[in-house]
Amino acid sequence: MADPIKEASESGWIAKHRELYLSDGEAGHLWDSSVAGGPGPLPTLLLFTNGRKTGKESIMPLLYGKTDTGYAIIASKGGSPKHPGWFHNLSAQGNVKVKVANDTFEATTRLAKGDERSTIWDNMAKDYPPFTDYQKKAGDREIPVVVLEKK
Repeated sequence: MADPIKEASESGWIAKHRELYLSDGEAGHLWDSSVAGGPGPLPTLLLFTNGRKTGKESIMPLLYGKTDTGYAIIASKGGSPKHPGWFHNLSAQGNVKVKVANDTFEATTRLAKGDERSTIWDNMAKDYPPFTDYQKKAGDREIPVVVLEKK
């Protein structure tokens, strides 16, 4: 069975959003989440990782929330029982490149745990309600919340 997230990231709305963001950070910063059941325009960032097996650069546009120390992203993969590829890549490399609007920087990564995770999750699910459905679909997989901190 085809992976709709992978297909969208190669030729669909994810790919189109990424290309817009790469060419104009201000124009790409807000994404119209209504195409995926969300409430409308929400802020996104670009996460640059290197494939843990291929070494090939991957660029993924992701919704983000602000934290006291940086930004948070959610590894939902639409509620799949498996983590997204970018999460595996990030876990293998630790430091990543991030673009927020027109600001590109190196960041360290860490998993949010406990109360911090709950707070970030609740805030991001409030902004993008489909995250709640994704967690239900993911079953036993606790969807990771990743904090990105500028180096």
